[in-house]
Amino acid sequence: QEIYNATEGYFAAQDGLDSKDLLLLLDNGMYFEFLPISEWAKDQPTAIPLEEVEVGVNYALMLSSNAGLWRYVPGDTIQFTGTKPYRIRVTGRTKQFVNVFGEEVMVSDTDKAIAETCRQMNASVREYSLAPIFLENRLKGGHEWVIEFDQDPGDLELFAEQLDANLQKINSDYEAKRFKGIALQRLKLTCVPQGSFIQWMRQRGKSGGQYKVPRLSNSRVYVEELLEFTRHSNNINQNF
Repeated sequence: QEIYNATEGYFAAQDGLDSKDLLLLLDNGMYFEFLPISEWAKDQPTAIPLEEVEVGVNYALMLSSNAGLWRYVPGDTIQFTGTKPYRIRVTGRTKQFVNVFGEEVMVSDTDKAIAETCRQMNASVREYSLAPIFLENRLKGGHEWVIEFDQDPGDLELFAEQLDANLQKINSDYEAKRFKGIALQRLKLTCVPQGSFIQWMRQRGKSGGQYKVPRLSNSRVYVEELLEFTRHSNNINQNF
């Protein structure tokens, strides 16, 4: 059964076998507050109490405890799946999201979108990383996906189209920004050869099981580093 705990305390546990939802433990020495995604980048964010949370909204967890923690933010993001009682699912990390245009895209969204697209197109993705494309010279913003395939889908243009459509189905905020291309252009897909990500991670001194590829970022730092590394290695394959 799923549990949600850390050095700071024991926060939630799966209380049934028919769902992976976690029951938030409200009588275990913890006082919980929650930061909406719009507050994550602020120096002095405003938190809301438990009674104000909404189902299906991403929040960053904030903790105070009887062991001495005071409004500590461990960096995890959660969504409530119910409020009677309060049940949650862990959706990612506060450092791994894209919300430049109000699209509020989380790792859980992109993982689902890429898994569904691979299923539809009989493809397999080994690694990926996503960053925003910022507004420039009156051009619309968007997202750039850098993807390393284990099994190539064959038609990368169709894969990009389908991935964009699947992300819209999963994330209503992204769908709203993509509506008729008013705010966001269709995603850009950059394909790199096998081994590119692990070589880049090694070059950064981040190889090993304790390190994970940064999936999402609200800046272009990771993607630009990766693309520069692959360009230097003469590895870039195709853009779509």
